[in-house]
Amino acid sequence: MKRWTLEDIPWDRFDPTQVDPDIVKVVKAASMVEANGGTYANYLAKVFYDDPSFQDVAYQWASEEVQHGAALARWAEMADPSFDFAARFEDFKDKVQLPDEIDRSVRGTRTGELVARCIVEVGTSSYYSALGNATKEPVLKEVCRRIAADELAHYKLFYKHMKRYMVEEKLGFWRRLRVAMGRLFETEDDELAYAYYAANHREDGPYDRRTYARAYARRSYPFYRQRHVELGIAMILKAIGVRPRDWLTARLARIAFGFMRMRADRLAKQGA
Repeated sequence: MKRWTLEDIPWDRFDPTQVDPDIVKVVKAASMVEANGGTYANYLAKVFYDDPSFQDVAYQWASEEVQHGAALARWAEMADPSFDFAARFEDFKDKVQLPDEIDRSVRGTRTGELVARCIVEVGTSSYYSALGNATKEPVLKEVCRRIAADELAHYKLFYKHMKRYMVEEKLGFWRRLRVAMGRLFETEDDELAYAYYAANHREDGPYDRRTYARAYARRSYPFYRQRHVELGIAMILKAIGVRPRDWLTARLARIAFGFMRMRADRLAKQGA
């Protein structure tokens, strides 16, 4: 797939009348998470210290993630000229840290690390597809389309290397499932919550993870439709070694989508 650049985005089509304030808030947060790709590449390079071919993959992946962050940040600054991405990102980087002196994955194995990376790419591909469908602003719609396609390609890339390490490490279904579930439950961890806080509420008082995780979820969950969840479920099943049959994918997607709608409704009522 041909790589795109910021110059490929039709910035002159930006329509301020189609900007949703809640979408601006989550895009600001997303721009910081994406822009932090270099930190994760350094971590992966240490985990795969004796695999230069994968290290090259990790740094290429990171360069694309950083570009995603730049595109989202540029849009956010157009939508809200008071938003200073550079200053907010410095605060975010200082807070969000990864293990430094390591030579193994926090997931226990390299296969487990790659399962976790697959789960992240599932989440981001589904998220940007959903966000792109939800927004009416044409420039953001195009940015999301391109990012979602990249994230799907990243999933395939990490999956390919996961299969390679499976031959050596033979990580069984239950261990892969445990890694996948653990990573899914991290979607409301400090990274996203603090990104939302740093981007939107740094001057409003001290940080509280629960408060800002809920604020982020209230604004992002309503973007999703069942088709976005179904695609994500199929990709997760594949990563953990389960053939994604249509009936199983649909049933799990209905459960997951129902939970998301229920949580979104509850948070909306609470004014999170």
